[in-house]
Amino acid sequence: MGYYIIIGLIMLVSWLVSSQLKRKFEHYSKISLRNGMSGAEIAEKMLADHGIRDVQVISTPGQLTDHYNPTNKTVNLSEGVYNMRNASAAAVAAHECGHAVQHATAYEWLQMRSKLVPVVNIASSMSQWVIMGGLLLMAATKFGFIVAVIGLVLYAFGTVFSFITLPVEYDASKRALAWLKNKNMLGQEEYAGAEDALKWAARTYVVAAVGSLVTLLYFALRVFGGSRD
Repeated sequence: MGYYIIIGLIMLVSWLVSSQLKRKFEHYSKISLRNGMSGAEIAEKMLADHGIRDVQVISTPGQLTDHYNPTNKTVNLSEGVYNMRNASAAAVAAHECGHAVQHATAYEWLQMRSKLVPVVNIASSMSQWVIMGGLLLMAATKFGFIVAVIGLVLYAFGTVFSFITLPVEYDASKRALAWLKNKNMLGQEEYAGAEDALKWAARTYVVAAVGSLVTLLYFALRVFGGSRD
């Protein structure tokens, strides 16, 4: 029951932050850019200004599906961001290019995060099942404790990954906002909107990281508390 309460609270906070993020982006999408540039054009200019010539800006289906892919060096912008000419589109496009700049400059936190991706992809798909299985086995055999601890280690990789993601995301936004300001790309109202939108986007990662840590601590209490019974 405790597990479901924790998960429920995490999901509630995550939903509240995500809902606010969507409202912010919808609101700032109504602020048209004075320079008339689309998200794709903003991205291409930011890359060019940083001397990055080997990264392609492409459109990807969906909403809030924007991301930078370091494997094939592409800035993937959702259809709305790619084509639209507003403060929200400018913020997202510049942020994703911030990741491209991180990659080009060998930003250490991004490198660390990229190295963890293969491990986390495997660990995240099985960690909770291993922990649950270990907890069930603990009632019958000491081997269950070992299984549960292995599950905790696997889950911990995901938690570490979520916290490493924080400086990566905040730094990308910092680079984006600095470029938008230094190059005088946005008016005062447009810049304020872009800044606010990126702040709320970053908060979704904070919620995810804290939620992962709380869940890890809960499981750890269950495993090590149960081992003393």
